[in-house]
Amino acid sequence: MQKLSRHATNDGPRWMLNGQPLAAGFTLTALLQQPASAMAEWLAQQRDAASAGDVRGQTALPPIEPMQEIWASGVTYLRSRDARKAESSVADVYQKVYEAERPELFMKAVGWRTVTSGQPVRIRKDSAWNVPEPELTLVINAHGEIVGYTAGNDMSSRDIEGENPLYLPQAKIYTGACALGPEIVLADAEAMRMLPVTLEIRRGGAVVFSGETSIARMKRRLEELVSYLYRELDFPHGAFLMTGTGIVPPESFSLRPGDHVKISVGEVTLENDVA
Repeated sequence: MQKLSRHATNDGPRWMLNGQPLAAGFTLTALLQQPASAMAEWLAQQRDAASAGDVRGQTALPPIEPMQEIWASGVTYLRSRDARKAESSVADVYQKVYEAERPELFMKAVGWRTVTSGQPVRIRKDSAWNVPEPELTLVINAHGEIVGYTAGNDMSSRDIEGENPLYLPQAKIYTGACALGPEIVLADAEAMRMLPVTLEIRRGGAVVFSGETSIARMKRRLEELVSYLYRELDFPHGAFLMTGTGIVPPESFSLRPGDHVKISVGEVTLENDVA
């Protein structure tokens, strides 16, 4: 499969395809403005037009550009429904969302507020119960077509959301709450239906939690989530959509500064220390 990555160079951010530099003027926005049927040919032209030079070894950047938005889905796995019911004083809200026709969707971050592998994620200072959420993150073009995926970490403050569902933006959206990458695998939805997802958390070098699931366990289809996201919203730069988590640490567990979080989704592995 083809993989896109973004790197810092002396001349500014530069995209690479399977480790080879693309044209200096390449942007993810321009790629995501192409229909899925035309992407392969368009990418080949960008490779042919690439200027000489090797950008390998440069600092990895999040595989997203500043103008792109990251949205997220909730209660898409039975495990997620159970966990959010357990944390909440209004547990029936999550049961209703799990069974409803309309999915839960919310904006998580924008490109400039996102970190990637090797950069720190954060826990809120005003929260005592914080967890990572490993998620398949879809890459969607401007036409609403799923064209790729990456690994995502939807950091969450469970006590804040549990106090009142209306506090979800504060539980989910803050500096250092969203990590993606470090690369995009170009693929359609069919190639993602059975992808494995794993989570490992280390503290002082020892594993303190690990878990695994599969995209096959999701209640909702990927295309269904995208169709609701694009129903009344335009994304001229394309969009990213986190698809929910099926791995939740026990209620007794909370992240601490210095913990190391490793998330793998299919062929992509995302690693971050906690600040």
